[in-house]
Amino acid sequence: MKTRLSNPIAFTPRPVTIIGSLVYTALIIALLITHLIVPSAPSNRTPLAGVNLIEAWQDLQHISGGFHPYNSRLNDEIRDWLLRRIERILAQNTKGLMFDRSKYLHDPRFRAAIARQSPAVVFSDVTSNVTFSSEGKKNKRETGREPGISAYFEGTNIVVYIRGSEDGDEDWWTIGQKPPKRGGVLVNAHYDSVSTGYGATDDGVGVVSILQIIKHFTTEGNKPKRGIVALLNNGEEDFLNGARAFSQHPVSKFPRTFLNLEGAGAGGRAVMFRSTDTGVTKAYQKSMYPFASALSGDAFKRGLIRSETDYHVFTEKLGLRGLDVAFYEPRARYHTDRDDARHTSIDSIWHMLSASIPTLESLSSSDIGGDSNSSDAVWFDLFGRVIAVFELQTLFALSVALLVVAPIVVIVIGAMLYRVDKLYIFSRKRAVQGDGNDGPAPLHGWKGFFQYPVLFILATAAVVGLTFLMRKVNPFIIYSSPYAVWSMMLSAWFFVAWFFSCSIDYLRPSALIRLYSMLWLFIIGWIILIALTVMERRLHLAGGYFLVFYFAAIFLATSIALLELFALPRKSVYAEEVSRSNIGEARSHRSQNISSANSLTHPDDEQQQPDHSEHQDADEDEEATERTSLLRNDRNTTFAHYRHQDTDAGGEDALDVGKERKVYLGEQTWSWPLPNWLWVLQLLLLGVVPVILVGEIALLVTSSIHQTSADGSSTFLPYIAIALFTTLLLLPVSPFIHRYTYHIPVFLFLVFIGTLLYNLVAFPFSPNNRLKVYFVQRVDLDTGINTVSLTGIKDDPYLQKIVSSLPSTAGQDIVCIGSANRKGLKECSWHGLPPKVVPSPPPESGIPPHFGYADWLSFNVTHSNSSRNEAHITLFGKNSRACTLQFDTPIRDFSVAGAAEDDDRFDKVPKDGSKEIRLWSRTWEKPWRVTVRWDGSRGGGSSSSSGGLERTQGLNGKVVCLWSDANKSGVIPALDEVWRYAPTWAAVSKNSDGLVEGSKRFLV
Repeated sequence: MKTRLSNPIAFTPRPVTIIGSLVYTALIIALLITHLIVPSAPSNRTPLAGVNLIEAWQDLQHISGGFHPYNSRLNDEIRDWLLRRIERILAQNTKGLMFDRSKYLHDPRFRAAIARQSPAVVFSDVTSNVTFSSEGKKNKRETGREPGISAYFEGTNIVVYIRGSEDGDEDWWTIGQKPPKRGGVLVNAHYDSVSTGYGATDDGVGVVSILQIIKHFTTEGNKPKRGIVALLNNGEEDFLNGARAFSQHPVSKFPRTFLNLEGAGAGGRAVMFRSTDTGVTKAYQKSMYPFASALSGDAFKRGLIRSETDYHVFTEKLGLRGLDVAFYEPRARYHTDRDDARHTSIDSIWHMLSASIPTLESLSSSDIGGDSNSSDAVWFDLFGRVIAVFELQTLFALSVALLVVAPIVVIVIGAMLYRVDKLYIFSRKRAVQGDGNDGPAPLHGWKGFFQYPVLFILATAAVVGLTFLMRKVNPFIIYSSPYAVWSMMLSAWFFVAWFFSCSIDYLRPSALIRLYSMLWLFIIGWIILIALTVMERRLHLAGGYFLVFYFAAIFLATSIALLELFALPRKSVYAEEVSRSNIGEARSHRSQNISSANSLTHPDDEQQQPDHSEHQDADEDEEATERTSLLRNDRNTTFAHYRHQDTDAGGEDALDVGKERKVYLGEQTWSWPLPNWLWVLQLLLLGVVPVILVGEIALLVTSSIHQTSADGSSTFLPYIAIALFTTLLLLPVSPFIHRYTYHIPVFLFLVFIGTLLYNLVAFPFSPNNRLKVYFVQRVDLDTGINTVSLTGIKDDPYLQKIVSSLPSTAGQDIVCIGSANRKGLKECSWHGLPPKVVPSPPPESGIPPHFGYADWLSFNVTHSNSSRNEAHITLFGKNSRACTLQFDTPIRDFSVAGAAEDDDRFDKVPKDGSKEIRLWSRTWEKPWRVTVRWDGSRGGGSSSSSGGLERTQGLNGKVVCLWSDANKSGVIPALDEVWRYAPTWAAVSKNSDGLVEGSKRFLV
């Protein structure tokens, strides 16, 4: 008795379900591990020469011990500590040489002498200042721009020059000297934090990484080939001020390339998300755990991401080539009190260090600063272990090649199939040559052609519909539960696609469904590739690389599916066999009728019939050729019979027929010679590379944008992005989905129901995923009126819930309006608790706090004698070193006493004028002397001289000073109240540069 052994890789339900599920499960698990788990720091805490991870962790704990924005006393303390820390590092690595910092900072001759004895030179920059501006946003008619913002900033950067072996011994930074022509490398981080965040990840990890970088490259044996400039800048959080101030330092002329270290989350992996060109990107290939995607660079390039880093200054103003590396999630902790050492790890420090040091070594060792390899780059990592880097021109060439070659190959294969008479697709029937036939033989080659586009539309419509449903019912659930949304989308798409495909396959089974599915994928992919190729050429966008490789996989799988058809019999041969079979059936039917009639007359003749069993057995063993009957002696070819014979209860005859013909469940009878295993190769081609590339980008994008709604970004974008990526992730399995058993789809349907209900009714925020609101307190120093404001998401009650939880709001009328400086958010205001940012009379004196408000800020405005449209303003604020001048009508020019000469790289005032001048001083309570000029033809009132019609233009506005230090409880009671009484699912961040803004109006 023979035992039936099933093919473990046959294109039948069980192997397809098992293999398909295992492939996807393995890929998804690997992607999640890469995305969620940071590579562990080595057990050896000194993994590289000069690098000590324990020291780095202790340094981070010290730096993140309090809020240290530029406008805080702790900022000065952090700066002094950094200088002492750098001096200890250099003293340790230069055989105990110590620096007299008081002389070192101010005596150029002493500085040069020390430079020739030391591998590094430290510059404590307390002289550089810069005046610059930023354009205003486009006006409502988009015919021009609104007035912009100007700024004057006094820097307190720390610059460390690590001498390279090719740099020479000259003190080239002195006046009149030029830096080495071959240049060097800049590595940058900022040591200030925001006023509501401890700055552990933004940018403490970057700072301690630079400390270890200094230690590494000044350790014996690690001297770089070209010099390295380590910049610890101050004031990045306010307006990228520190990087702009660095442009005024003589050392800024030395670097040709740079590496910027940033943070916009709390821990996790550091992603290389932006690069200027291929040459510098290849330097990042040396990273131990690369984590990068060119898609993020395109998002910045097209303005889809509104925030900026120092990368902008280095590329646009200094003309450098370089990389931007930053922590990016979770955004709910960004700029809040959860950006602390407790919510990051030593593993994150190691991830940034393990990328930074090899990258700097590569940048320092190669001639990247020249014009070579300066073309746009494409880059992406694979499972955080290796990274691919190549030129955008290469991607463009590949795209063009695929656009041309792929359809030609498909057409050629089709023509070859047509030539050998095996092109069964698009064939309804085939005429039979000769006499005695019953007409053309049916081929049913069109069956299954229209199934795939309907499947695609229905499944995609399901996830798009869920997008609109979630946005309508519970739009912020993705804020805390992105993976619940992912589970809902994936399970919905898969189940809808499976249910429709299996239903159609049951009603109209076809052996060509897999091929037709791939042809449709090929057509859709080819059209998308046309658009991508145009964007690569015209817009220089590299982020579509994954779709190029996606289409390449579709092309290969489609080619294999077409090549399978060569295994089929010629259509003419099959038609002849069908004809002979039909004739034989007719003759057999007539002979059976005659035999039945004869048996009634000659009942004994039955015994005289010859035994044909031996001839039949011989016929069964005869070698099959193209002329061999396709149907053999079995006449049961109906759809119902195929369904029956495939079951385990089909009997021995059914097993013999299944072995003989290999036709599956009522599919076309000519399909039995098709290879039964090539689908595995097609699945691997379609599934592995596309799913890896799409999956990595999908997780990166989801983590980057799922919490941006608190910043005023669209709630629709994260959902539609997940819907799009869901479709791209599951398209590779769609040609095989009709073979899946019901077990996986039914399980996914239950997952869909559970996640749908959860996503519809669950509260969208949690203590680990807190909703960010933005705090500011404004005090009118003329009237004593103070107003506290929280800004947050609009059109939902969450902001009101936070405000109503505060004791001071009880019984007050809360005024909520659209936010003026945060698009897409609303601002709710009420009369707040009096701030104490400036020392006031003690409570026992009985003097109300607001009586001392007028002394917080002093100013004087005088009209210039030389011009009617010029004024001199002197101002300062107590216990502050940041103030602003705000104007009702824009000014056209200004100057600040003590400012450096104008720099052509920076416009003092935008072409549409400035509505505000921001002033930052490195010293406390410093008086600013500002001269402003405005255009007499704009707005305002006028006066007439006794002689006639001379017009003069006044200037109205406000003087505002800022207070940003919240380290001591009771200084800003309104902020303390929010921290103490707000719900556990709410977080507080700063709304502007100052936590408290005190203002007085002026009139010129």
